[in-house]
Amino acid sequence: MKNTTLLILCLLANCYAGIVAQTQYRTETLQNNVRTLQIAVSGNRFALPVMELGGEGRFTISFDELTANIKNYDYTIQHCNADWTPSDLSSSEWCSGFETNPVENVRSSINTLMSYNHYSFSFPNENINFKLSGNYVVKIHEANQPETIIATACFSLVETKIGIEATVRGNTDVEINRRKQQVDFSLVAGNYLINNPAELSVIVRQNNRTDNEVRKLEPTYISRDRLTYSNNKALIFDGGNEYRSIDFSSLYSYGMGITKIRYYEPYYHVELDPATIVPRSAPYSLIDDVNGRFVINLQESDDDDLTADYFLVHFSIPADEPYFDGQLFILGELNYNKLDNSVRMDYNTQNKQFEQTVLLKQGGYNYLFVFRPEGSTAASAERIENSYWQTRNEYSIYVYHRPFGERYDRLIAVRTLQSGQ
Repeated sequence: MKNTTLLILCLLANCYAGIVAQTQYRTETLQNNVRTLQIAVSGNRFALPVMELGGEGRFTISFDELTANIKNYDYTIQHCNADWTPSDLSSSEWCSGFETNPVENVRSSINTLMSYNHYSFSFPNENINFKLSGNYVVKIHEANQPETIIATACFSLVETKIGIEATVRGNTDVEINRRKQQVDFSLVAGNYLINNPAELSVIVRQNNRTDNEVRKLEPTYISRDRLTYSNNKALIFDGGNEYRSIDFSSLYSYGMGITKIRYYEPYYHVELDPATIVPRSAPYSLIDDVNGRFVINLQESDDDDLTADYFLVHFSIPADEPYFDGQLFILGELNYNKLDNSVRMDYNTQNKQFEQTVLLKQGGYNYLFVFRPEGSTAASAERIENSYWQTRNEYSIYVYHRPFGERYDRLIAVRTLQSGQ
């Protein structure tokens, strides 16, 4: 009996170790009082979190903790594989300096109802620099307590070795100029040696989403220095619709999509304009958006990071009855494109609408209502937002290379293109 118990414990320990080893990182906050996690690239908060290896730019990561007490935080950086699982490399192989460093810049909010502390740090810096391309995760945790992670932020370093020629078309392999968009691209290797296409990991994302990203692609055609990925049904995406927008950067002059802002102790509450939160079925209309991103902004403020307050934003969408074949979510960078309970819409039978309330910092936000069928990991905007081939979406192509015998995935090319251009 004793030996059997020991065997079971060992098996459980091995299973747990396997689960830990397969952790897939993503940008997200892991505690409810940690909010507004952002990654800026050389000051540009709308750019993809990608920089050239050895370039002069810097990443800046910032976040708020909704508390009056200042804490001591560290950040630890880890190299990852193409699928965002931890790589087998030691820190001395991918960095010079220290993988763990203190978060030194912290400031407290000014004249806000919701007290918070704003933390930020930038790198590369005098304490850490990078030797290798690929994916990296920043794990933010309490000082000297690496197990108490409060947020993770993902970024990539690219060493451009090949070219990417790419297009997006509405004339897809399943329909002509209706609801879908198809991505076609070629990898132009030039003098860079790729012995076998199986050495590559190619990933395609739409609007920096991970729920519907495409992996495990194989080329359609292979020539001497070119790999072509065309007429591939895996690269057909829903066109969706342009993102909805809200702007509550002022208490007094309501911005886009807002009908009223009222104070009910202890918070401000934002109510959206009913005319802007209905299912969309009209013909396609061009609307300027930033493909799901947000910007923190308080009008007539010189320091938005500290003076912008936190409001409860009430989202809703009318529906005659609940959905029994899946769930409805709010999609956007406001939740790092993560479909979880914090942005899941719940059905109110009395009001005959789906509802959700999200705590957000003052500014402007893009979002969509998306439906995820039961048993699926990917969501679609079509049920609420409709879907059009003309929609302007942002597609990003990442190409990783691991030659036979290598121990990590080099990021050898990144290309971003817009549909409808």
